[in-house]
Amino acid sequence: MIIAASIFVMAAASLAVLFLLNFYRDPERKIPKGSNIVSPADGKVISIIKTSKRSLKINKGVLGKIEARTGDVARECYVVSIFMSPLDVHINRAPIDGVVESVRHTKGRFFAAYDLEKSLNNENNEITIKNKRIGRIKAIQIAGFLARRIICSARKGEKVKKGQRIGRIALGSQVTMAMDSRKCALRIKEGQRVKAGSSVIAEYR
Repeated sequence: MIIAASIFVMAAASLAVLFLLNFYRDPERKIPKGSNIVSPADGKVISIIKTSKRSLKINKGVLGKIEARTGDVARECYVVSIFMSPLDVHINRAPIDGVVESVRHTKGRFFAAYDLEKSLNNENNEITIKNKRIGRIKAIQIAGFLARRIICSARKGEKVKKGQRIGRIALGSQVTMAMDSRKCALRIKEGQRVKAGSSVIAEYR
């Protein structure tokens, strides 16, 4: 009985170590050259919305939501959401060259359990980057339900390069980005898997 329990504990510990090694991996990526916008995250494209609203309610892939401002990006935007499973690389990268115009963090909030519409607002962090040719692009880091932890290394006024590391989100999470739909052409579709820094989300003129 003791031997069986010891084997179980060792197996569980080994699986935990393998999971953490997998989760914290940070592979190098080949950044595509040219007039394009790259994915800020690894994962699956779960939503593509074209909107002219100044703000938009974005549903989290599994549970929760955030209220995202799009009016400060452009009059008409593409809003692309990428879901990151616990097995995906969780490093986030800058989608384009530019200057970090703002970083805005919002704490997660729980509401009354009986009101499912307002049950959970996820912790999120908006990073707005201004590019000379296309204008503003916003990458929104959205924390998961269990491990609500966002790490952001981007700082206001900092110059960033396309594909540069700008943060990380713990465990299952999501990154949503907003860009001017009048100045770019999408190169992805819903259900497609993408990689941060190397998958082209859109091209611009």
